[in-house]
Amino acid sequence: MIKKRAYLLLLFLILQSCTQTFNKAKLDSFFVALSKHDENMGSIAIAANGVVVYQNAIGYSQANDRVKTPATIKTKYRIGSISKMFTATMIFQLIDEGKLGFETPLASYFPQLPNAGKITIGEMLDHRSGLHNFTNDSLYTTYRAVPMSEAEMVAIFARQKPDFEPDAKAEYSNTNFVLLGYIIEKLTGKTYAEELKKRVTSKIGLTDTYYGTKANPAKNEAYSYNYPGQWTQMPETDMSIPGGAGAVVSTPTDLIKFINALFEGKLISRASLEMMKTMKDNYGMAMFTIPFDDKKGLGHTGGIDGFSSVLIYFPEDKLAVAYTSNGVRYSTNEVIMGALSIYFNRPFAIPEFKTITLTTADLDKYVGTYTSTQMPLKIRITKNNTFLFVQATGQTVFPLEAKGGNKFSFAGVTLQFEPTKKTFTLTQGGATYLFTKTD
Repeated sequence: MIKKRAYLLLLFLILQSCTQTFNKAKLDSFFVALSKHDENMGSIAIAANGVVVYQNAIGYSQANDRVKTPATIKTKYRIGSISKMFTATMIFQLIDEGKLGFETPLASYFPQLPNAGKITIGEMLDHRSGLHNFTNDSLYTTYRAVPMSEAEMVAIFARQKPDFEPDAKAEYSNTNFVLLGYIIEKLTGKTYAEELKKRVTSKIGLTDTYYGTKANPAKNEAYSYNYPGQWTQMPETDMSIPGGAGAVVSTPTDLIKFINALFEGKLISRASLEMMKTMKDNYGMAMFTIPFDDKKGLGHTGGIDGFSSVLIYFPEDKLAVAYTSNGVRYSTNEVIMGALSIYFNRPFAIPEFKTITLTTADLDKYVGTYTSTQMPLKIRITKNNTFLFVQATGQTVFPLEAKGGNKFSFAGVTLQFEPTKKTFTLTQGGATYLFTKTD
C-alpha cells in the first residue's frame, strides 16, 4: 500500500512538473484592458502538451451603427499568410506520395512564367524563386476585390519581371504560394478547398477551418476594421486573389490543433517536417523562427485587409499559441508577446493605453509622399481632420495613432518622423527603413 501511494505521489509530481502554471487572472485583465480601450479585437488560444489551457475573445465580429456582435472563441477570422502553412502541408503530402519533387521545375505547370525552367518547387516553398511579389505591385489595389481566375492571375504574374535569379537569395513573395495552390489543384484534379478538407481539416478534426469566400456573419465570420476614431469596416479582398497564399479562414483553437498535429507527425512525414523547419536566410518552407525571450518558436504570421494573425509552436515546451485579430491598434505582435510573458511568468506590465490628441494643424508637417532607397515602395501620408493616415504602394489606407514625440504607429509598424529633415524612419519586425519626403 505504501509503495502504491508513493507511486501515485511520484506520478502526480511528474504531471505537475510538465504543466506550466500561469497567472490566468492577469492574462484576463490584459485582454480586458485591450477591449476597454478599443486597442484590439480578436481571439486567442493556448495549448500545452496538446491540451487547451486558455481561450479568450474580445471586441466584435461585426460592429456598425445598427449591429454589434460580440466575438466568441468560435468566431472565424481570415488568417492571411498562415494559409501558406496549410498549402505547404499539402505540397509536402504530394511529395511524400511521390507525385511531386523538390526539384520539379515550375515550367512543368506554368512554362509561361519568367525563369520557370530554372525555378523549383523547393525554391518556391522557401521564397527563393525570385518571382515578384504581386501584392507589392502598384496595380494590385485595382483588382484585389474582383474575382479572378487562375488564367487571369497567371497572366499578371507572367508580366512581372523577376526580382532576382532563382536561389540567389530569399525574399518573401505571395506569388509562390498562389502558384503552389494551383499546382495542388492540377495534381489532384480537385479544388484547393476540396483538398484542404480531405488532406487536413477532416483528417485532424478541424471544424472551423476552410477556404474562405465573401465574409458571412451568419456563419460567425468576422469582418475586419481599422480605427479612425471608431471601428470602421474595411473593404474585402476577393479570396480568389490570395488563394493558396492567404485565403484560409480559421479560429485560434483550430490553428493550435493544426500546428500540434503538424509537429506530432500526423500530417506529413518526419523527414518533410525537418525540411519545413530548416531555415535558410531566415526562411523555412512556409515557416520561420519566431523567438520569445530565450525560447525558439516556429510558425507564421498573417495579414489581409484589416486582419492580423500569429501562430507559433515552441517545441521544447510543446506549447502552441494562436491569435487572430480583426481590428488592430495595439499590434498583434505586442498582444502575443504580452500573452506569452504572462504565460511564462516573465515581467510584464499591462499598458495604460493613454490617448494623445493632435490638432489638424499639428499634422501638416507630416503630410506628403515619401520614398526610400531601401525598398521600392512609395508611402503617402495624408490627414483627415485630426487623424493621420498612411498608404504604401498597392496597400490599404491605415490610420496612424499618435504616440508622442513625432512618433506614430499602426498594426506593429512604427513611423518616427523628423519634420525638419523631411524624413521618417519606419520600423517593422526589428528592421528599419529611412524614407524621405519628395513633395
